[in-house]
Amino acid sequence: MMRSLHAKRWIAAMLMIALGALSPVAVMAAKPAAAAAPKQASQQFVDGIAAIVNKQVITLQQVNKEAAAAQAQLRRQNIPVPEYAVLQKQVLQRMIMEELERQEAERLGIKVTDAQVAQAVETIAQRNRITPQQLRAEIEKGGAKWSDYLADLRQQVRTDQLRQRTVDSTIIISDAEVDAFLKSQGQAVAAPAPAAPQQAARPAGPQILGLAQVLVEVPEGATSAQVQALRQKAEGLLQQLQKGADFGGVAAASSDGPQALNGGELGVRPVEGWPDLFISATQNLQAGQISNIIQSGNGFHILKVLTRGQPQAGNSPPPPTTAPQAAPMQQGPMMVTQTHARHILIKTTPAMSSEQAQTRLAQLRQRLQNGESFADLAKRYSDDATAPQGGDLGWLTPGETVPAFQRAMDALQPNEISQPVQSQFGWHLIQVLERRTKNMENEFRRMQARQLLFQRRVEPAFEDWLSQLRGQAYIDNRLDPASNRGRR
Repeated sequence: MMRSLHAKRWIAAMLMIALGALSPVAVMAAKPAAAAAPKQASQQFVDGIAAIVNKQVITLQQVNKEAAAAQAQLRRQNIPVPEYAVLQKQVLQRMIMEELERQEAERLGIKVTDAQVAQAVETIAQRNRITPQQLRAEIEKGGAKWSDYLADLRQQVRTDQLRQRTVDSTIIISDAEVDAFLKSQGQAVAAPAPAAPQQAARPAGPQILGLAQVLVEVPEGATSAQVQALRQKAEGLLQQLQKGADFGGVAAASSDGPQALNGGELGVRPVEGWPDLFISATQNLQAGQISNIIQSGNGFHILKVLTRGQPQAGNSPPPPTTAPQAAPMQQGPMMVTQTHARHILIKTTPAMSSEQAQTRLAQLRQRLQNGESFADLAKRYSDDATAPQGGDLGWLTPGETVPAFQRAMDALQPNEISQPVQSQFGWHLIQVLERRTKNMENEFRRMQARQLLFQRRVEPAFEDWLSQLRGQAYIDNRLDPASNRGRR
């Protein structure tokens, strides 16, 4: 189905706050040209195998190239660089997870096109109120290559699509949970209101929170003794930080989180969008302060508050991420244009390539142009759950569908049929039936609440999913054999 599985993404689309003061993680994800690998590399691995991930080999040469890039990134951010052997291990752990994600995306038929990368650039630029050209200038001003930034962005888009396909649909937010959240925010729970005269919404002052973390991961199935040993490791890291050690340097050297080589930076978002555990652990902390150890199903976390308060405009280039960002809670009449649409979906599978799906829809579009019924063709050919209803999607609110579908639908006039449109779900033909304007104030508040609750849960759920993916894989890490514990 083409609806966004994390329910009502239009909130973020309509009320995206500018996070211009995002951290210097901005260019960090773009990798500079690799320098020659330091001589500290163990000679027994030179030009050899660093790791095997299922049947895919990662060579030490590849690790050294990435490690050289990581060194340059950390120096650019003024983060202490770990000793080379430690950096190698950290880089290899990241490469292993990237390879696992790549393999799973390939198995699911997920491919990221150049057009999707270009759209992601547009999204990031708009989110930070700059043009794509200004975004490129900021990236290159930081000493990174634009091509490397785009490569990292492509990988981020793939990760987002992988999460959407595997995890988003498992996050269910009940109406009772939405009611409880609104009550906790001091907002009345109400049924949808009748249409009201058009009036601009009055933006509330959003409170944002930027965090970084050091994570000591606890493997699935760890014994009590292993958990205790890992807690002691976390306590040792906390003591280092309390004595003044650089947080980013400790994260780069010792964190098991995927952001370790970013100095542990997790980003900036509305306070309500963080997991409950993180909100509780940092609620009394100011910028620059560090939490005590908190335990989750993923391991032991140490959090640092990077920023708190009102969003500020800034010149730091934005990080390469297209993940949805929850908007702050707002109130006031909101007139929204809804679209009544229907579609025909052809999914891509091992038996139906992307090219074949696109060709089939082009043929169906020609038949529609020749007078055949859209509803009849949808019933016969669509792979979506709406096929029995002739592909009818009902009334759609902006942001309720995935971005590619939304853009194509918005460009159509009533009764017009799109060209084949690609999304992460496959290829679509879209027809707009009619449009209307409706006051969505109450629905909007509920959708905001649902989105915020979703964002709190989806990232921990995705981390759990990645942990399971890793636990089921064959991994032979030859630079860090101890990390192979508990795996086949």
